[in-house]
Amino acid sequence: MPVYKAPVDDAVFLLGDVLHFDEFSQLPGFGDVTGEMLALILREAAKLAEEVVQPLNQIGDREGCVRHEDATVTTAKGFRAAYRAVAEGGWIGLAAPQEYGGQGLPYTLSALTNEFASSANMSFAMYSGLTQGALAALLRHGDEEQKRLYAPKMASGVWSGTMNLTEPQCGTDLGLLTTKATPRPDGSYSITGQKIFISAGEHDLAENIVHFVLARIEGAPAGVKGISLFITPKFDVRPDGALGPRNNVFCGSLEHKMGIHGNATCVMNYDNARGYLVGEANRGLNAMFVMMNEARLGVAIQGLALSEVAYQNAAAYARERLQGRSLAGSKNPDGKADPIIVHPDVRRMLLEIRAFNEAARGLALGAALDSDVAHRSKDAAARQVAEDRLGLLTPVLKGVFTDLGFENTVKAQQVFGGHGYIAEWGMEQFVRDARITMIYEGANGIQALDLVGRKLPKDGGRAIMAYFKEIGEFIAGGSADDALKPYVDPLQAALGDLRKATMWLMQNGLARPDNAGAASYDYMHLFGRVALGYIWARIAKAALEKKNREPASATAMETKLIVGRYFMERMLPETSLRLARIVTGADTMMSLDAEMF
Repeated sequence: MPVYKAPVDDAVFLLGDVLHFDEFSQLPGFGDVTGEMLALILREAAKLAEEVVQPLNQIGDREGCVRHEDATVTTAKGFRAAYRAVAEGGWIGLAAPQEYGGQGLPYTLSALTNEFASSANMSFAMYSGLTQGALAALLRHGDEEQKRLYAPKMASGVWSGTMNLTEPQCGTDLGLLTTKATPRPDGSYSITGQKIFISAGEHDLAENIVHFVLARIEGAPAGVKGISLFITPKFDVRPDGALGPRNNVFCGSLEHKMGIHGNATCVMNYDNARGYLVGEANRGLNAMFVMMNEARLGVAIQGLALSEVAYQNAAAYARERLQGRSLAGSKNPDGKADPIIVHPDVRRMLLEIRAFNEAARGLALGAALDSDVAHRSKDAAARQVAEDRLGLLTPVLKGVFTDLGFENTVKAQQVFGGHGYIAEWGMEQFVRDARITMIYEGANGIQALDLVGRKLPKDGGRAIMAYFKEIGEFIAGGSADDALKPYVDPLQAALGDLRKATMWLMQNGLARPDNAGAASYDYMHLFGRVALGYIWARIAKAALEKKNREPASATAMETKLIVGRYFMERMLPETSLRLARIVTGADTMMSLDAEMF
């Protein structure tokens, strides 16, 4: 059976020494989170993930969910009790405003505790994660009455939430959706249509499920400009907040999936179900983007989370499994063989995973802090900087973290050899679960197009120019430090590749859009390597300072410096390969007629 230990110490180091969490104390919710309190919160979250949630992971995978004749769905054994523990502990509403029943703590802490939960049991963590995203959309776009009725119950976990976008004929292209909304005399709407792939669409964990549904009001414009957002609860809600009659929305079937078996992925049928307009008519996509953007960062964290738990198990196995002898001479002369950790190729796989994990965690936490600044700061200039950087990085994190997260689960499975292919060891489940992260919340090819087509040119390229400047200033500040040169010099070379790729896109993508499309995926990964390299350089700087300041931390900090050097030497140079692909353009890629495929 797999094991999991939440990386609390690494998270505390990243927040405290690298990202300087204490410098955000002026933001609402941050002031009371001292270093001691931060560690206490994370250790409690770790305990819950390790002791309550993780033991249910393989159970959920084996049992899945069951749909009954009355269209209700039950979850796997133990899920209900675990969900109650999460809800009663206040974890779902950790970052929600206190006025709506939340704890008002930083979103950054919620993102980090969600990583722990997703490593422990991704299928289970999705139930509360989707509720958090739905709650965020409600708080930003719902009216006061809707917030009063729904937000406290969602923040407490008594009710859960979903997002309903996809239909059989439309996924990425939401302009094709056909679910219709017909006005009723009382100001509500009748929602009719079918949605598919709805995670947590029906289950037995919460008293009510609040569905956020995209639909088109009759007579609305065609395409995405005619889409509205509606709250369509499983049970209608009376003005006093009590549950009313069952709404006419039901789970038509459960999807049979490759992974995440413990989460109920539903086909949802709406037949004149009562819905309530959220925000302005025909502007529902703008409101839903709140959920989608938070979900994309959440899915990026899922990629990291599965990479982390897969790494922990692979590293433990590599230290114990005896096979062959070291090329440099026996390391275990009293045994029949050496542990496979002595073999360079096993170390290659483990170091590639770990070097990603530590940098990805830092990058994700930096993005979460940007989200906190963007939504909580009173400083307009600070909000703009944070919003620009977060908007630029969100497609990169979603696409790169999930691509590499999946690759890393496969590497970890490979460390196990034949045992990695056997279900009881748990590695093949990590591979299956990780695969969906590359697809949902916008397939990774779409993330790449979003980066190149929308995020780079937005506001005249303000965000990318600011990011170049930020990294350039860090490099300039560290170039005279000999101890930092192994990190700063490779970063400078990689940043040069990213600048060249960006310039090539500016010169060749506008006149011929296929050039931009052909380059987009490689550009996203080139960007991701640079972003990971940048955070590694910052980690190295903080580790060097802490090593000198606190001798007791020397071993832990030296370990980070070695892992960081591995990334700089062996992984960051991939930027030159990506650049070489980008500048070939689209000619060969687009030359075959469709019939020739």
